[in-house]
Amino acid sequence: MDDKAAGPGREKLAAAREEAVGLREKAADVREETVDTRERGIRAAEMTQGTSDDQISMLRQANAQLVIATIEAHKLAEQVQTAKIELDHLAHHDVLTGLPNRILMNDRLAQALALARRSGKQLAVLFMDLDRFKHINDSLGHTVGDQLLQSVSQRLLGCVRQSDTISRQGGDEFVTLLPDIDHPEDAALSAQKMLMTIALPHLIDQHDLHIGASIGISIYPEDGLDAETLIKHADTAMFHAKDNGRNSYAFFEQEMTARAIARQTIEASLRLALERQEFVLHYQPKINLLSGMIVGIEALVRWQHPQRGLLEPAEFVPIAEDCGLILPIGRWVLREACLQARAWQDAGLPLITIAVNTSALEFRAGDFLEYLRATLDESRLEPRYLELELTESILMRDAASADSVLHALADLGVKLAVDDFGTGYSSLSYLRQFPINTLKIDQSFVNQITRNPDDAAIVSAVIGMGKSLRQLVIAEGVETAEQVAFLLAQHCDEGQGYFFGRPVGAAALAILLQAGVAPALPD
Repeated sequence: MDDKAAGPGREKLAAAREEAVGLREKAADVREETVDTRERGIRAAEMTQGTSDDQISMLRQANAQLVIATIEAHKLAEQVQTAKIELDHLAHHDVLTGLPNRILMNDRLAQALALARRSGKQLAVLFMDLDRFKHINDSLGHTVGDQLLQSVSQRLLGCVRQSDTISRQGGDEFVTLLPDIDHPEDAALSAQKMLMTIALPHLIDQHDLHIGASIGISIYPEDGLDAETLIKHADTAMFHAKDNGRNSYAFFEQEMTARAIARQTIEASLRLALERQEFVLHYQPKINLLSGMIVGIEALVRWQHPQRGLLEPAEFVPIAEDCGLILPIGRWVLREACLQARAWQDAGLPLITIAVNTSALEFRAGDFLEYLRATLDESRLEPRYLELELTESILMRDAASADSVLHALADLGVKLAVDDFGTGYSSLSYLRQFPINTLKIDQSFVNQITRNPDDAAIVSAVIGMGKSLRQLVIAEGVETAEQVAFLLAQHCDEGQGYFFGRPVGAAALAILLQAGVAPALPD
């Protein structure tokens, strides 16, 4: 990950070097001037034809100037030394947080390894990456992001011993060296302490920010004998922790290496997939539960991988989000869905709404509205036939900013839906603040409505709340007739799931649109 402070850091380092060079040159000039002044005074005294008192006076003046120049030269020498110290600090510390940087960490790790070899003791390397930090940076700006990094750094310092080292590697990545541990469990305790400390709210620029972290742990000598291997293996374990739910830690295991290589392979392939046109859209119908008619479609991206076949979003979307490729992929999905919807309309098929998932990175992009309008113009799709599905976390990340964008979308005529409702923020004030048209009940609640009274109560409450707010309510992940019966009894508007049909290609979906009803329901 690139270090966002690297540019300013390099500039500050260069400025310090220039200052040190300037001071050294100035000190040399002063020393040279001192010698010249003394020599001029002596020559002037020798050439004077006046009294000896005049000669003595001139020598005194020359000596006085010599003393002043010597004092100035001494001060300059002290300034040069101070500049050298600052230069050395800047070369070995992160400018933003003041923590040791990658260079100093590698040096201390090398020393700790040498000592561990001689003493036969263990040491631990912890590689930390903040969870979803990029979303905070994108939504609230780099200034808030930088202040959050500083806050995290200070808390991390309070979690370790005097002999330990915490460094910022770049971006939102931190590496911790525990140079002397008795058992691997000691590293686990340190990781737990870090996670608990970071999880507490960070009050920054009037924002109450919550952030988690994923930590990977490698142990010397079991997981590596040199600094590079230990850091690499800790990094690999960190990705394993992130893939297993985030805000947790994991010890390195040898089989993780194969998974890390597979992940890197997917990321590299993702960068070529767009230009090779390997992505395809599948479409899943939304059904009016009362009539059984198809009333909407959701566009879902798939990756037709040349070696691995058709990949579901779960296999590549999280990686695309981590490496920033979700923006071009999301924009491709939006454009393709709008073009397909218009093509169905031109073919005389029913005029229904097509829904597209919108990522945080897309929604926060400065040209989001501009790109959306251009896509609608290009596809000739009327805005009322497009629905954007956004998660609660996207809406609440920066409510003030989201409010203006959402109202601009509503004014344009685009419909807005809250996806995975019930799994994000607990505050419900945004349901009346934002121009929301639709609530989609998350499938994790729908799955258990006939077996778990608590989930049944939650689904009933959401349906009732949606009705009172005059919002459409859709149940996701409907798979059984019993679930349909429950939802109908609670007056849920629409359903979506395998009971009504799996996502299919454009040609197959056109046949369903022609029929007008879900395949699982009678005509």
